[in-house]
Amino acid sequence: MTSMLYRFVALLLLILLTPVFLVLYILVILTSGGPFLFKQKRMGKDKKTFIIYKIRTMVRNAEKLKEKYKNQNEADSPAFKIYDDPRYTKVGKIISHSALDELPQLFNIVKGEMSFVGPRPLPVDEAQKIPREYTTRFSVLPGMTSPWIINGADHKSFKKWMELDITYIKNKNFSYDIKIFSLTVLKALKLL
Repeated sequence: MTSMLYRFVALLLLILLTPVFLVLYILVILTSGGPFLFKQKRMGKDKKTFIIYKIRTMVRNAEKLKEKYKNQNEADSPAFKIYDDPRYTKVGKIISHSALDELPQLFNIVKGEMSFVGPRPLPVDEAQKIPREYTTRFSVLPGMTSPWIINGADHKSFKKWMELDITYIKNKNFSYDIKIFSLTVLKALKLL
């Protein structure tokens, strides 16, 4: 029941946010050319892979440049994270830091591949390196947001990130999801 509700709400939000998507589309295309969307294979619930949608915030060959910048990786984990990533476009950096780049994941929710709240889905190559003690994170749908996001995602250790995911899964309920999602929206609004 909750899954169907989330899918309906995601569809409704996609319709309501059409003007926002249009403005972001124009900004991305005018400042860095196409494509507007970034698509990447991620690992979700039960380790099933799916294509995640995001607004492209980096240069077109950002994935190929990962190797060039691997020595700047700030994550103490299989994940690749650079807070002030040199691959961002000027407009893309603003879009990313305000979390607007995540809006196309509403499509993933409508398709039943994601939820509003859950562990953030990792690229397949990074997800395959997750230590066995943290594989519980694959027992639920991944989310557009998570406790990790509202607790300063760019400043947490890998262990803390995984512990936040596991704690979320153990305490998962509708009101907890509403709280996390609301805090994410408030955090994004402060960055706009």
